[in-house]
Order: sequence, then C-alpha cells, then structure tokens
Amino acid sequence: MSLNIIVLAKQVPDTRNVSKDAMKADGTVNRAALPAIFNPEDLNALEQALRLKDAYPGTTVTLLTMGPGRAAEIIREGLYRGADGGYLLTDRAFAGADTLATSYALAMAIRKIKGCDLIICGRQAIDGDTAQVGPQVAEKLGLNQVTYAEEIQRVENGRITVKRRLERGVETVETSLPLVVTVNGSAPDCRPRNAKSVQKYKHARTTTERQDAAATCTSLYDSRPYLNLQEWSVADVGADVAQCGLSGSPTKVKKIENVVFQTKESRSLAPSDDAIDELMKELITNHTIG
Repeated sequence: MSLNIIVLAKQVPDTRNVSKDAMKADGTVNRAALPAIFNPEDLNALEQALRLKDAYPGTTVTLLTMGPGRAAEIIREGLYRGADGGYLLTDRAFAGADTLATSYALAMAIRKIKGCDLIICGRQAIDGDTAQVGPQVAEKLGLNQVTYAEEIQRVENGRITVKRRLERGVETVETSLPLVVTVNGSAPDCRPRNAKSVQKYKHARTTTERQDAAATCTSLYDSRPYLNLQEWSVADVGADVAQCGLSGSPTKVKKIENVVFQTKESRSLAPSDDAIDELMKELITNHTIG
C-alpha cells in the first residue's frame, strides 16, 4: 500500500530574536526584518509523514508552503530530510493573510495537486499560535480531521489509526482516508538532514530563484527535473483574489504595543553555600516559596 501525503509547512519568524521592527504599522508581521525558521511543530508533522514513507514503499511526501520567495528554503529543508517534492504558493495577493485566507489558499492548492490520501501539518505555528489552519483546511476540503496527534500508528485498508495527546491523557482513534492530521510538539522530533539528499537537492530552485541563477546552471535544471520546485500564484490555483491576503482576512489588528520587561531590583550573592542558605531562609520566611 502506498500513500500520497502532503505536509503543510510554514516558514515563521524566529521568536527568540524578535526586534522592535517585528510588526508593521498595519498590524502584520514584518517578516523581512526577522530571521526565519521551519515552524517547529511542522517538523514534527514531517517526521510522521517520513515514517509512513519508510513503512509503506511507494509513498510520496510533498511539502506545501505559502509565503514570500524565501519560503522555498522550507521545501529544500524538507527535501534534505527525505521529502520528494514541494510547492510554493507565492503572490503579493497572498500577503497579510489570516488563518481563514491562508486555509483557503492552501485548500485551493491541494485541490489542484489532486490524489492526496493524507494531509499532515503541525498543530500550530509559533507566530500565531491559533491552531486554526489545519482544521480550517479540513473543513474547506470536506475531509475528516484528527487533531493533537502524537503518533500515526498504522494505515490499513483505507483506514488510519492515530494516537492523540490530550490535556488529561492519551486517546487512540481510527478513521478513514483521506484525512487531515495536526501534530503536537510532543510527537517525535524530525530526523536530521541526509547528506546524500543535501547533495542531490542543494540546487533545487523555484522559477523565480532560477531567474537569478547563473546562465551556466540552465542546463542543470533541464537535465534534472527534480530540481525544479513548483511555484504557484493566485491565478495558478484558481483562487478568488477577494478571499486571499488582507482582503480575505476578517481578522484585524486594532492596536500593537511593545512591552519591555524591566527588573525592579536585584541582589548580588556571594558565591558561597552560606549566602545561598541565607537567601533560601528569607524566601521561605516571606512566603515567596514554600
């Protein structure tokens, strides 16, 4: 049994390096001013897809991401770890999308790809923390969905068994394909890059990126079709511009406020056991701890 799996992945700002320029005046994220990384829980989702690929020969894993041109790096990162291909949705009309507009664009792209058995994505992205895109994609496509997945245990006869990690325990569910699954950060970490895959796909580029490549590389993309990453616009996926980007986003940011945490007071302790013991007694006495 083989599967056609789509992994929804997002390039997100590295929240460990947020600067004062992180937001624009219109309330959208200034992605150009922030370092970008592969959304952590999407990496967990990719690992689940790759495990299915290992277990079921003939399975293909395709990444789908939406963002500016530099988001193609997410696809290359997936290829380095074992994915088979990818699609980049990039268009100025997609900019500023909230979860509703994002899920609409992704659903239109999935319809264009066709033949998908399983759609896997992270539970949520660290730049929004809404956990809405995966379920919204499922609703727009009319598919079953399993959320908070920690492990996809098996696929047999068109049915899938998934272990879910919930707040108060673990639940195992079974349902039919096709299906959308969102994966928790408690799922196994994604495997590292494979050296052979890095060498194979290091020159993989989208159409826009190939325009900036040296003329000597043209023959490379003609002779190795797997290096040509698909790049789709609003028109390519047949989307309604009015439902994309800011125009298709009912979510509006009313106010942005920068909050700076400051230490009110501090104490320096001598590097000795007696000083630490004295501090512990003081904290217990004033009920800060204990």
